[in-house]
Amino acid sequence: MTAEWTREEAFAALRGCLLRVGTLTDGACVVDVVAEPYGMLVVFRWMRDPNTYAVEIAFPAGRVTSVIGEPVTSPDQWAADVGFRLAEDLATGLVRRGRRTVRGGYVVLDARDAPDVGPAGFQIGLVPLVTLRPRWKRERGVRFARRLTAVPVAVPEAGSWLAEAGMDVTVPRRLVAEGRLVCWSQAYVDDERGEPFVGQAVASWEDTRHTVVRLELAHVQPGVPERVRAALVRVVVHEAAEVGALRVVTDVPGLHQLGFRPVDGGGFVLSTTVVEREP
Repeated sequence: MTAEWTREEAFAALRGCLLRVGTLTDGACVVDVVAEPYGMLVVFRWMRDPNTYAVEIAFPAGRVTSVIGEPVTSPDQWAADVGFRLAEDLATGLVRRGRRTVRGGYVVLDARDAPDVGPAGFQIGLVPLVTLRPRWKRERGVRFARRLTAVPVAVPEAGSWLAEAGMDVTVPRRLVAEGRLVCWSQAYVDDERGEPFVGQAVASWEDTRHTVVRLELAHVQPGVPERVRAALVRVVVHEAAEVGALRVVTDVPGLHQLGFRPVDGGGFVLSTTVVEREP
């Protein structure tokens, strides 16, 4: 149907709906809904990330339909549908893949034409440190029920496939054993087999207050494009921000295009707070 609601009605509905809900999805907490001349900003915090994020929402106009294509008949119904769409975008990685601009102290995310986290031909993910194992449990009304339980991977087995591919996993295994590992990302060829594995990046806690993360290594195999190493490091930076780190430090060279800057005494540093590192 054609939306005949005023902008004030749409704004009030969206603000009332999202602030009432509060949490859009795991890790996303709505802070405010702000009216602008040509739309609205949904302002939210993401996990323990030090940045404050926002997403632009246009005022409804013309024929308005829900995410499943059904006509929307009221501002409240429209607002609930906007919240559903936004929750889905956040659950599928909007904070990591969205294009970013800084406005009014917010990091404004745009999903349009956003690049994939993994470069073309490759996939980037985290090295799994737990495995799901079946467990049979007696429950009321059922003799036994099958449940999956997360079991930590034994340290000597962690990343064994990377070691088999010729990569040194000594540092990440030591960090796992010490309880200091923040992130262990891996890269592999994007095909049906998900092989071969072609790179890894590893980060640890630098301080006991858990405000600084150290990028210990970022490696790709010979012949693998540099953009794969950059993607591995970006995953580390996102992971660091999401656990509340304010800076990432490293001695790994060649990362200036990702925002790392030299510091006195050697090494490089990147602030996870996007607003702080804007020129």
